[in-house]
Amino acid sequence: MTTVTYSLDEFVHDMNVLIDDKADQEKIFDVGSTQLERLINNPEAIPDEFRFPAGSSNHGSYLLHYGDNGLLITTVVWGPGDHIGPHDHRTWGMIGVMDNSIHETRFRRHDDRSRDDYAELEKDRLTVVKPGDVSLLIPDVDEIHQMDNPGDRPTVEVHVYGTDLRGLERSRYDLETGAVTHFATKKFSNC
Repeated sequence: MTTVTYSLDEFVHDMNVLIDDKADQEKIFDVGSTQLERLINNPEAIPDEFRFPAGSSNHGSYLLHYGDNGLLITTVVWGPGDHIGPHDHRTWGMIGVMDNSIHETRFRRHDDRSRDDYAELEKDRLTVVKPGDVSLLIPDVDEIHQMDNPGDRPTVEVHVYGTDLRGLERSRYDLETGAVTHFATKKFSNC
């Protein structure tokens, strides 16, 4: 039997302390990413039911914690071949890979942002994010990304955000046409 040395409850507590102490984004990333690394290196800290695609879907997104201070923690499961095109988050975020790996393509926006329905994106980099790695999302600076699981098994991630994504207007980007469409997360697989 494996002993969990850093639990989800401990992580939630530590993140709440950071946010309630009014830490700035830099400190949240500095301290929070270290805490997230500790969490994702203890896979048993996340219950099994939150580590598989939902039902007959090839994808799962599970709410683990939401607090009055805006802290949102989820697991996201990318099934084999799963893909989501370029999109943004409009809040700071940290994504830690627990199991398998994910291909994350980041984009830079080059237009003047004067149009709400159009954006010019350029591919910035492709990173293979492996178990134990943490990726940071910085609003308006470095947050537009595409996720792909080219593997033959699910990838499990823990996502941490500064705002509840449910109802938050976000954007999807069409690389061919430049069209921007707006969307909001409505629910998670478990609620």
